[in-house]
Amino acid sequence: MKNLLFVISGPSGVGKGTLVRLLTQEDDTLSLSISCTTRAPRIAEREGIDYFFVTKETFRETIAQNGFLEYDEHFGNYYGTPKSFVEEKLKTGSVILEIDVVGALKVKEACKDAVLIMVCPPDLKTLERRLGGRKTESEEQRGERLARVQYELGKQDQYQYVVVNDDLQTAKRALQAIIDKERNA
Repeated sequence: MKNLLFVISGPSGVGKGTLVRLLTQEDDTLSLSISCTTRAPRIAEREGIDYFFVTKETFRETIAQNGFLEYDEHFGNYYGTPKSFVEEKLKTGSVILEIDVVGALKVKEACKDAVLIMVCPPDLKTLERRLGGRKTESEEQRGERLARVQYELGKQDQYQYVVVNDDLQTAKRALQAIIDKERNA
């Protein structure tokens, strides 16, 4: 079985985080890469587990040192994947990056063997309901996220796989089947 880098992305509220958590809980050969961010932690998020929370100054220093596999700015905050963290994790198993489409395409440029998987909502109404149900963003922030959906979904053709999350367990099984197929190819 090969150790591979899997990149899972899709619009905010599509269920990426939940799906990735289920995958990594049930498959101990998969680990989730932890991203750096300059945004404030949400309720129940923990340093070094959910994100590495850093200052904008520290983030910029890491960029200058070429320390990110990819990075971008969203909604006034920076997000990035620490290169050394991913390289270390790939020594012992496969790694999942849960990142946006811009980052995913940057990773694919840098890592030709990376497997890109887009998670899509069954429809926009469901996505709007899920985003509202999170209660983690303001109305304005939700609007910004929804405005970005068409752009993100428009990048599906640059992904090897697309999974529709209309049922959590069905989507999780589809993702696991893709991961197993790629690692055993």
